[in-house]
Amino acid sequence: MTASADAGSPATPPSSAGAGAAPDPGKVMEMALRVWGYKQGEVVSLMIHLGDRLGIYRALDGAGPVTAEALAARTGLHPRWLLEWLRGQAAAGLLGTADGQVFQLTPEAAVLLADEEGSVWFAAGAFQGAAASQQTVDRLAESFRTGDGLSFDDFGPTAAAKVERILGPWSRLALVPTILPALDGVAGRLESGIRVADVGCGSGIALLTLAAAFPRSRFDGYDPSEYAITRARGILAERGLANVAFHQQPADQLPDEPLFGLILTFDCLHDMPRPDEAARAIRRCLTGDGTWLVKEIRAGETWQDNLAHPVAAMLYGNSIASCLPSGLSEPGGAGLGTLGLPPSRLERMCRQAGFTRFQLHDVGDPANLYYEVRP
Repeated sequence: MTASADAGSPATPPSSAGAGAAPDPGKVMEMALRVWGYKQGEVVSLMIHLGDRLGIYRALDGAGPVTAEALAARTGLHPRWLLEWLRGQAAAGLLGTADGQVFQLTPEAAVLLADEEGSVWFAAGAFQGAAASQQTVDRLAESFRTGDGLSFDDFGPTAAAKVERILGPWSRLALVPTILPALDGVAGRLESGIRVADVGCGSGIALLTLAAAFPRSRFDGYDPSEYAITRARGILAERGLANVAFHQQPADQLPDEPLFGLILTFDCLHDMPRPDEAARAIRRCLTGDGTWLVKEIRAGETWQDNLAHPVAAMLYGNSIASCLPSGLSEPGGAGLGTLGLPPSRLERMCRQAGFTRFQLHDVGDPANLYYEVRP
């Protein structure tokens, strides 16, 4: 008998979990609603993606009450398909309707689903495509058997685009006016002109935002992902900024000299196989008066703290689908997972890397905390 069977594995049928035990019909019904509720979420996620992809939310934004026929005239889409989509969105509580014929997008829903350029709360980009392709699901299942992870590029080229849409609104709208002013003297140094590195830059949206705002500074983006860096260079070519360069290199290949007055790591340390080595590499290439700005998930210090998070189940699921595989993509990887870098652990890592000043900034971002780290 296996150890898991000895321990009473969750796979054991309830009827055999204990002598004479029988499932409570009321609790079965309660559990069934919970289970099918998660399936409903999967289907509604697809509908949100279609609404975003087809521009339906944008067409609804500011349109007031509309019928499927009126929405079809605005979008060029088929009214019968729109009616079914509208009714499903209303059933999910995302649209308002009194009769199932006339529908309206509320201002609050528009902030989350329609206003990608003007809202830091925009969320529809997170629903781009399926959670994972069948090939990726197969590889994740194999990871449970082997313990091996997947690199960011193993998830395919669409992963970089999805991350870009999730993080893009924050980068465009909050980084310069909200985050930088919280850091001691950083905005002034950027205006005068310093060298900046974004480690784990992805497709470069944060770095490009800073480069446009501070033309006297010079910006270098580093990421091991071929897909992300290719996308970043394409966006750079479109924007025509002359003070930015992107490098397909991991953190342990940063320059081995103090070149940078500001280094960024945004939502990526917990994904790295060796975040401690990344911290040491960052310390080596940061100037003595420089700043390391870290953006990390609001991870709790304990399981109970994380369980209190309103979307804890999603965060643990995202960890299996993305963060944990990345952290285990190299032999001996740390495998921190999405919620594996709470403030105390991050501070300990920074101090072990040679940093002496560590300040947490809570700017009201519901998903992330920010850390100002200095030599």
